[in-house]
Amino acid sequence: MRHPRSYSPDKPFLMYWAPGAAHGPHHVFKEWADKYQGKFDDGWDEYQKRVFNNQKAMGWIPADAELTPRPDDMQAWDDIPESELDFQRRLMEVYAGFLEHVDTQAGKVISELENLGIRDNTLVFYIFGDNGASASGLEGSISEMLAQNQIPNTIEQQLEALDELGGLDALGTRKTENAYHAAWAWAGDAPFRYTKLVASHFGGTRNPMVISWPDGITDKKTIRSQFHHVNDIAPTIYDILGITPPEEVYGFQQDPIDGISMKYTFNDANAEGQKNVQYFENSGSRGIYKDGWYACTFGPQIPWKTPERGQLENWDATKDVWELYHITDDFTQMHDLAAQEPERLETMKQMFLAEAEDNSAFPIGGGLWTRIHPEDRISTPYTSWTFDESTTRMPEFTAPGLGRESNVVTIDVDLDENASGVLYALGGSGGGVSLFMDNGLLKYEYNMLLLDRYKAASPEPIAAGHHIIEVETTIESPDSPGGVVIKVDGSEVADPITIEQVVPGAFTASETFDVGIDMGAPVSLDYADRAPFEFDGTINKVEVELGLPMEPYQASEDMSNEDFWDIIIQQVEKHYSTK
Repeated sequence: MRHPRSYSPDKPFLMYWAPGAAHGPHHVFKEWADKYQGKFDDGWDEYQKRVFNNQKAMGWIPADAELTPRPDDMQAWDDIPESELDFQRRLMEVYAGFLEHVDTQAGKVISELENLGIRDNTLVFYIFGDNGASASGLEGSISEMLAQNQIPNTIEQQLEALDELGGLDALGTRKTENAYHAAWAWAGDAPFRYTKLVASHFGGTRNPMVISWPDGITDKKTIRSQFHHVNDIAPTIYDILGITPPEEVYGFQQDPIDGISMKYTFNDANAEGQKNVQYFENSGSRGIYKDGWYACTFGPQIPWKTPERGQLENWDATKDVWELYHITDDFTQMHDLAAQEPERLETMKQMFLAEAEDNSAFPIGGGLWTRIHPEDRISTPYTSWTFDESTTRMPEFTAPGLGRESNVVTIDVDLDENASGVLYALGGSGGGVSLFMDNGLLKYEYNMLLLDRYKAASPEPIAAGHHIIEVETTIESPDSPGGVVIKVDGSEVADPITIEQVVPGAFTASETFDVGIDMGAPVSLDYADRAPFEFDGTINKVEVELGLPMEPYQASEDMSNEDFWDIIIQQVEKHYSTK
C-alpha cells in the first residue's frame, strides 16, 4: 500500500487480500493455539449453543431465530471416547489460534490505512470466509487428504501415527496436515444447518461481511439484513466509482454481471432488499433464492461422511427431494413449507434450471466426477520428462504422478563416498514419495498420508562413482496395491515393496516435486531434522516415464490376426496403466 502512495499519491488503488487461513490444513504457531487451551473442553454441542446465544445477545441474528440441530449422522460430543477427547479439543484450539492470527494480520492492514492517513476515504469489504466451515476433517484428521482420497481410517490409527510425530504438540506444525472434526465446523456455522459443500442450507454458504467507508456510510452501527451475494461486490464498487463495466476486454467479450450494487443500504439500513434472484450449486447440492423464499435440495454428497460404494455413482438428480423455506420469517431454515406451497416450489425449481443454464452450471453435480473417477483428475498431459537439479517446486498437479500410477524413474548420478541427500521427492510431510541417499545407503519411502510408511533401503552403501538408479513402480488401478522395485546399474539393491494402500488422487494440495532437495515440509521423518536435505553429489539427469516398459512378444506363425492384436492391446493397456 505504501508503494502506490509513494509513486502516485493522487491515484486510488485496489487491493485484494486473500489469506490462506482458515482453510485446511490448519497451521499456526504453538503460542497462538495455546491461547485457547481449555476454551472448548465442553465440546461442540455446548459450543454451538454458546455461539448462538452470543449472536442473539449482540443482535447479529433475529431475536426469533431458532437453533438448528446437529445432523443425526454426525457424532455427538458425548459419543467421543475419553481417549480421543484431548485430540479433538486440540484440533479446535489450533483452528481458533489460526483464525485469530489471520484476523490480527487483517488488523495490521487496516492500521496501515490509518498510518497513511487514508482510512476515512477507503472502502473496505471484510468477508469472514469464502463458504461455510469445512467438514473435510470428517472425524478429525492429522492428514486432511485422507478424506479427499476417500481412504478409510480410524482415529485410533491416526493417534498411533501422531505419537510417532510427537503427540498433540505436532498438531498445527509442518509435521501434520491436520483438520478438525466436522462437528466443530457444524458448530462454527451456527446458527445455520450443515457445512461447506452444502448449497441447500446456509451453513454451507453464508458468511458475515463488514463494509467500512467512514466518509461514505453515515449509519455505521446498524446491522443490514438484506439478502446479498458475493457477486454483488464488484457492482457496488462500479456504482460508487461511476464506472460502466466494459463489454469487451482485450478483444474478449465479457459475460453479463449478475450482481447488483449494495450502495442503497449504506445510508438506509432498513431499505427494502433489491436482490431478487440468486442460484447456488455445489456438487449436486443446490438452491435458489427468490424474493425472500429459498427452494433447495441437499444432493448426494454428505461432506462429513466418506461416501458408501455406489452412493455417488447411482445418484439420480431427478429423484432429489426439494424443500422450501420463507427465510424472511425463518432465518435458519427450520420450517419446510414444500407441502403447503407446492406450486411456488415447482416454479422455483424451474427457475433454478433456467439460472443454472444461464450461468453454465450444467451438468449439475459435475464436480463429483473425479471423486467417482480419480483417474480423470486434473493432471499433466505428458507421459515422459527429463529433469535435473534445477527442478524444484513443481506443483504436484503438474508433476508426474509417481505415487498413483505406474512409472519408471531413471537417475543418472555421480555419488560421493557415503553420499547423502534427496534424489527426488514428491509431496510433503502429510504424504508423498521420496528417494534419497543417507550416509551411502539408498532409501525409498512412500508416505501414505501419515498412516503408513512403505520403506526400502539398500543393505550396503552404494559405492562412490557413476551409477544408474531405477525405481520401477507398478500400480494397475487406483483401487489396487502397488509394487516398487529399486535397481542400481541393472541389479536389484533392496527387497521389493508392496504398497498396500495407494493414494489415488493427490498427496497434498500445496506441495511439490523437487530434484536434489526436498523443499517445503519433508516427506520422510528419516531426514526431517536435516531438511531440505540437499544432495551432496551430482545428478546429471532424471528421466520419468509413465507406464511400464512393454514386454517383447514374438507372434507365432499360426496366430490369427485378431489374437495378435488382442495381445498388443493388452500390452498397451498394461504399459499405460490408468492412462
